[in-house]
Amino acid sequence: MSAGIELTKLPNRPLWFEPGQARERLEGAIEADVAIVGAGYTGLWTAYYLLKSDPTLRVVLLERREVGFGASGRNGGWASAIFPISLPRVAHMYSHRAALSLQSAMNETVDEIGRVLALEGVEADYSKQGFLSLARSKPQLARVRATVEASARFGLPEQWQALDAGEAGALVGARDTMGGLYTEHCALIHPGKLVRGLARLVEQMGAKIYERSGVNELDVGRVATDRGSVKASFTVRATEAFTSQQPGHGRFVIPLYSLVLATEPLPKEVLQKLNLDHRVAFNDMRHLRVYGQVTTEGRLVFGGRGAPYHWGSRIADEADLVDKVHTKIHETMLEFFPDLSEARVTHRWGGALGVSRDWCPTVSIDRHRRLAWAGNYVGDGVATSNLAGRVLRNLILERDEDINQLPFVNHQSPSWEREPLRWLGINSGLAAASLSDVEERITNHPSRTAMLLEKLTGAH
Repeated sequence: MSAGIELTKLPNRPLWFEPGQARERLEGAIEADVAIVGAGYTGLWTAYYLLKSDPTLRVVLLERREVGFGASGRNGGWASAIFPISLPRVAHMYSHRAALSLQSAMNETVDEIGRVLALEGVEADYSKQGFLSLARSKPQLARVRATVEASARFGLPEQWQALDAGEAGALVGARDTMGGLYTEHCALIHPGKLVRGLARLVEQMGAKIYERSGVNELDVGRVATDRGSVKASFTVRATEAFTSQQPGHGRFVIPLYSLVLATEPLPKEVLQKLNLDHRVAFNDMRHLRVYGQVTTEGRLVFGGRGAPYHWGSRIADEADLVDKVHTKIHETMLEFFPDLSEARVTHRWGGALGVSRDWCPTVSIDRHRRLAWAGNYVGDGVATSNLAGRVLRNLILERDEDINQLPFVNHQSPSWEREPLRWLGINSGLAAASLSDVEERITNHPSRTAMLLEKLTGAH
């Protein structure tokens, strides 16, 4: 049986999931100081910082499925300082100073996550060894140089470091490596251990988490499920891509899918031969994003974009698996590492991430409605959600801190277009990103299609 057939027979089972005892449903009417809708990273970090600041608060989290069911339990495990839109775009929207403050806060957030996990005794396989983006073609190598030069001109000369072929290859032994772009501001984590560890931590601090308690009504001071309700002084919406499924929010954010594979634990000698015996996050400089890491048990986790957007922002379990895209991701993994052609893929999965119309995340508050929300992380939410949780804490408790002035605080993105324009535009953009990589392989010159796409989105 071929590797491709074996791959497509795998079920939808994220490597990070572990069976556990289900928490109780919400039954009846209760009261709380803060009700948080969504028990992923954003909701859990918000609960943690609220209770750390005021242990007397009554904090309730309501989760439609189980803790970490969404992107928090399905991501590639990068806690990086990357913000979804470029700093020049942030500067254009706000100011140069605001963009510099944002990058500084993102850098510090990577360390903050490690600090909290160590302080609270949460084991999530946190390892800060940085992030390497390989250049495996002349256009990609040109982007390495351009990124370093642009960052220096912007006022961040130490954010990125250009590596030559030998230096990059010594870090990650991928085929055709010509150079690389490195930053220290990235840590790897085990997504499942992180989200479950945070859940246990906030419960120990006094929070109550209800699972299988999907919210079907969110009004001023009250949220309701099929079997119960919470009367709360403040409500937090922390539902990321699933916000698109709520009445009145269908154009607020759209769900895009990222798909992932994981291999069996690789022999130590194989990891050493491929220079993968470390916890450096890595990808290459292609336009249709891929990402990789090696877990503490020696598995290669490799994922990427390319799954289609579904009409009407539909989110469904069956959309997590796209045989053609999973197969392409596996082929790309073997482009990087041909020696892994016999390595068995044991897991495949996918999940929806939230994207706003201008690709910019937000942390916002409506004091009149006593409602706050955060999300739209475009796949860069492992670290950004921690920063968002701290800002939400400050906004709810009216604590004055510098991070409250960051440019994504109370940022309002335009609405997405109505169908069919939304479906056509998003899937055309995904196709254009893929076409850009093909164009560069054929011409060996930077893609003009990609330049246009970046101007339209402002995204990295």
